[in-house]
Amino acid sequence: MSYREQKKLLEELKKFIGKMSYTDSEAFKIFIKREKDDEDFDTVSMSKLRAMHKQYYKPGPKPDLNSLFKS
Repeated sequence: MSYREQKKLLEELKKFIGKMSYTDSEAFKIFIKREKDDEDFDTVSMSKLRAMHKQYYKPGPKPDLNSLFKS
């Protein structure tokens, strides 16, 4: 539960605020305000943020770099 992880989760979720439900988007806006005030999240808030991240953030496929190095 570090500030770095908190900032990373918030940055990754900013793209998905339009896809969130109303309650999740309101909670996310509160998280953003708390982060601007340089507040560390407590365990309940951090677990809610992690759950939102798990629900909305789907990492894309990683590019195949081997195709760049073929002769």
